Amino acid sequence: MPNTAKKLALYPRSVDRVIYQQALTEGVHPLLAKILAGRLNKSSPSISALIEPSLKQLAPPTSLADIQLAVERLKQAVMQGEIIGLLTDYDVDGITSHVVIYRTLTQLLGVPAERIQSLIGHRIEDGYGVSDSLTDRILATNPLPAVIITADCGSSDELRLARLKAAGIDVLVTDHHALPKEGPPASAYAVINPTREDCNYPDKTLAGCGVAWLLMTALRNCMVQEGLLAEQTPKLSFLLPFVALGTVADCVSLGGSAINRALVRAGLQIMNTSDEACWQAFRQLMGNRFQEFTASTLGFQLGPRINASSRMADPYDALLYLLAKTPVTAAQHLALLDSDNQQRRSVEADMVNAALKGAKEQVDAGMQSLVAYLEEGHSGVQGIVASRLVEKYGRPTVVLTPTPNPKHLVASARSVEGVNLHAALQRIDELHPSFFVKFGGHQAAAGFTLRKEHLVDFQQAFEKAILYQLGERTLAPYLLTDGELEPSLINLETFNLLKKLEPYGREFEAPVFDGMFQLAGLRVVGADPVHLQLELSLPNEATLLKAIWFRALPQAGASFPFQVGDQIRLVYRLEEQQFRGKTSLQLMVSYAELVI
Repeated sequence: MPNTAKKLALYPRSVDRVIYQQALTEGVHPLLAKILAGRLNKSSPSISALIEPSLKQLAPPTSLADIQLAVERLKQAVMQGEIIGLLTDYDVDGITSHVVIYRTLTQLLGVPAERIQSLIGHRIEDGYGVSDSLTDRILATNPLPAVIITADCGSSDELRLARLKAAGIDVLVTDHHALPKEGPPASAYAVINPTREDCNYPDKTLAGCGVAWLLMTALRNCMVQEGLLAEQTPKLSFLLPFVALGTVADCVSLGGSAINRALVRAGLQIMNTSDEACWQAFRQLMGNRFQEFTASTLGFQLGPRINASSRMADPYDALLYLLAKTPVTAAQHLALLDSDNQQRRSVEADMVNAALKGAKEQVDAGMQSLVAYLEEGHSGVQGIVASRLVEKYGRPTVVLTPTPNPKHLVASARSVEGVNLHAALQRIDELHPSFFVKFGGHQAAAGFTLRKEHLVDFQQAFEKAILYQLGERTLAPYLLTDGELEPSLINLETFNLLKKLEPYGREFEAPVFDGMFQLAGLRVVGADPVHLQLELSLPNEATLLKAIWFRALPQAGASFPFQVGDQIRLVYRLEEQQFRGKTSLQLMVSYAELVI
């Protein structure tokens, strides 16, 4: 978020000299070597595996615990004509997992669509995971599914899984969230989750869609090997665009994970040459703004539109968009998603403003964590609001809103580097077992349902749990940068050089530089008049640089933070801009301060 009143601390990324020298030895450009050495550590895969990720780097799905058990049960369901339920989360990771499983079953394995039940919970009415209300609806269906595959959920839902098992339903859990201290849910027929202690899969950072894709790959391979499918049955690479979308949108690691990088790289390559209806419709929606699908496109443009469906309305619009068979149908569903996204942004702005008031009081009081209860808040947007507070104050944040049950509150939490949210919630649950109805998540993000009577006590317990992890450390907002970029390198050639390290994402963030510029021009742009376009000059450089600073002003009509002629320090990314057939460089500013 912009901060024109108070300066942020800017820190250069520490550069691992061993990795830097190794990269140079392997012939990597010095700038790229510095970028890599500022993000990787000694436990990261080989540099070549990260720069040139390949599907050859994927470990076989057979190394996942319970995979063979799940494959055999699914093979039986397919061959005997059983009804199969797909119970997936409502976010991008869950919806793309749904697509991967559904299309594998229907397109490759010949399962009729009428034998598949889509069981996606409603964020407001059901909440996350295998909820009680969703379980009630499943048990009320006729006929019942014989087997249910979960994706991106299920690891923390033993009580509901026990009810499904008692009804004769075999539940195959596929998930990537941290398991509860009790371990895998005992009532599940199989639990495929790379975070299991007894799982030998070498990468614990897969997204839920990645786990679902591996299960479907294993099922397809098994049926081909046993002669139940023709040898020419396509492999599942055609579904990798959906895996790429879910992986990027769920913010799993793209730094230490060569496997995630390979899945995203391959998915983007296929997506950019694909004529599938959903990708065509998105290109059409974006119009002249669209250049190509990148990880940034998925994370900041397409992903939010799909998420908005579940946040503001019904997740099935997102599913129908991704499954659409014609561009016209896809465009119709995408238009609904786009409308939901516009509504989400309006609700988000109101909730952020409300949350900021209480957050500032907590920061002024010296709190190292933030807890915001928004009595009029929308539960579908609370995760985004938490992220905004993390950006502004640099503290792990919980945002709570009401639920249909007046005795409960639902919460989303977002963290900062070095603070494990799931571990904090686990500690609270051990010390105060009456607080949570349920909780789950991972290090960077989590969600839970809290008994409302414990709200005040929870805030105190959360602060203690964060302090327990911090030790002597204190938190404050800051920005990490890759240092100053020589004026001779601020050009399109450098932009194209940095593209060689894509995909960027969590734990492998896009390069961000800082530097001093003189302000030669300044004006408001955009339909929402809070964005600034800058013209910048550099010493001994005649050409002016163009820059864009989104959300630079706190509100429309606010005074400019700088004047023409000022010397300013910017934090920025290099971006390519295309206008009327011409390509030029543009700086994307994330922070600016006056140099006195």
